Amino acid sequence: MESLVTSAFTSEDRELDKILRALSDLSKTFKSGAVDPVAVDATLKRAALWAVQKSLLDREVRSLAITDDLTGFFNRRGFLASVTQQLKLARRDKQSVLLFYFDVDDLKAINDSFGHREGDLALIRTADALIESFDSDVLARLGGDEFAVLAWEACIPHTQVILSRMEKHLEKVNAEEFRYKLSLSVGVARYDPQAPTSIGELMATADQEMYKHKSLRLCAASAIPKPSA
Repeated sequence: MESLVTSAFTSEDRELDKILRALSDLSKTFKSGAVDPVAVDATLKRAALWAVQKSLLDREVRSLAITDDLTGFFNRRGFLASVTQQLKLARRDKQSVLLFYFDVDDLKAINDSFGHREGDLALIRTADALIESFDSDVLARLGGDEFAVLAWEACIPHTQVILSRMEKHLEKVNAEEFRYKLSLSVGVARYDPQAPTSIGELMATADQEMYKHKSLRLCAASAIPKPSA
């Protein structure tokens, strides 16, 4: 039975193996009948240290699995997990929630013209603007040039107030960068607890609204007459 248990717990994880070996040594010490308090204390300390290291490593791995390494925001997986729980709370408490979808305009052009390092800086500046614009809400970089924020409607005086605040932060960024102008297209979807929808439907609506906004901005930009040579 003992050999079967030992075999079952044999792991390729080095830290876990260290803990199991320490506990095995401790078991042998007790079975021998010649218990050395100093040896037992040292073995327990080693096992405790390796257990802590294992716990910290596992926590770091879990964090990396749900976090965007460039911005520190949730990645898509972390965002979906968090939003799923938030929507359950919203439905239970009958609170409305707003989902903001953001797309960094012309990120590909920034990458092509100035390199991916500058493109990464543009994403980091976007993240900073979102942090300054929203309070303790759920922020995420969904991938590439797309960001999302889930916010409780009761905490937002008016959607336009938030968007105006964000524009001001982008203006500060653009005042320090003369090579290109950082701008965002945005779409907003509202979760109504009286007529609940799935997270997929909410994201699809916000995404559609964002592309409508982008199209309107492109049309407006193309309608502006170019200065004559």
